[in-house]
Amino acid sequence: MNISKLEQRVLHELALGGAIHFERGDNGKILDVTCFTRDGHVLSDCSMDVFRRLHKRRMISSRNGQPYRASRRGILAVRAQLNQR
Repeated sequence: MNISKLEQRVLHELALGGAIHFERGDNGKILDVTCFTRDGHVLSDCSMDVFRRLHKRRMISSRNGQPYRASRRGILAVRAQLNQR
């Protein structure tokens, strides 16, 4: 599956143990997202547009209101990076 460079970066961090924290509005829709690496740093590449594309393609998922993490499909779509080996 073809994914953009920004989506690739976000998925790579999520595959390594990062998470996307979100804020919901009164109507239940997601208003803002923040991507954290496993070290606790904020990844600035994760915008609302990137989040929507990954969510639409089912590459990220959330369970029971927890932060979004890479799904099995997302982990298979990400290319291997040097620090992942």
